[in-house]
This record gives sequence, C-alpha cells and structure tokens, in this order.
Amino acid sequence: MDISTFYAVVSATCFTLVGLWWSVVKGKPEWFKDEVTRRLAGGVYASFLLPALMSMGAQIGGTSQPFIWQVIFLIAGGVGVYYSSRLMQQTHVADLYGPFSKNRWVIPTLYGIVILFAVFPGLAGLLGLQPLQMEALLITILVLIAHVLTWEFMTVSMQK
Repeated sequence: MDISTFYAVVSATCFTLVGLWWSVVKGKPEWFKDEVTRRLAGGVYASFLLPALMSMGAQIGGTSQPFIWQVIFLIAGGVGVYYSSRLMQQTHVADLYGPFSKNRWVIPTLYGIVILFAVFPGLAGLLGLQPLQMEALLITILVLIAHVLTWEFMTVSMQK
C-alpha cells in the first residue's frame, strides 16, 4: 500500500470513529454524572482524534514537505503525552478491571516515541523504514490500543 493511501484511509476511518463515538456518548447521559467515566469517555475520543489529525498532517506534508508533518506529529504527540498522562493520574483512583486499564502507561510512551521520530526522522532509517512508515506503524499501534480501550470501557470497566 502506498503510504499516502494508508494515511488517507486511517484519517478517514479515525474521523468516522470520532463521529460514531459522539453518537454513542450522546446516548449515554449517565456517563456525564461521574467524573471518572466522563474522563474515560473523553480518552476514547482523543484516542481516535489524535491519530486522525496526525494522518491528515502526513497527507498534507508528505515526503515533499516533511516539516509540515513533523510539526503536526510533534504537537499531536505532545498533546497525546500530556492528555493521556493526566487521564492516567485522574482515573488512577478508579478501580478499573480491564487488563489494559492497568497498563495505560503504554499510551504516553507511544506518543513519546511519535515525538522522537518527528524530531529525529532519520532514526527510522536505522530500522530500515522511511520516517512516515515508522510513524504509520506507531499510529497503527495507537489505533489498535484505541479499539482495545473502547472495548474495555464499554464492556469491562462499566461493569462495576
């Protein structure tokens, strides 16, 4: 698959999932009564929005204007580290049961790696990848984690 096609598909898919999540949340007003539940629902939203924005940035910059995607990935990665770290701190008191809920540290770590490759794109070559391929791999992992978090939020964590 061409890397620009990959980013087009991921961007469209993640923006669609953001819209679907809005529909889910709209039908669950009880989630807004509990601060932790509201924040976790917001975490699901951000888990799809940030990869969508990064994918769009990769399409805009591409290989011809790497500075554009690098800045967008740097900003989105910084927001991802900040937001996911704060979410972990704020929801730490919640007794979440899912296996991934206990390992949320992976998310800010992955966003940190996104920042690393945005600042030092040449490092991807050490792994035999182009910079946007490396970032695509990281986005793929982030989207997979977003799906796991959504599933866990909807099935396991809400069973308390």
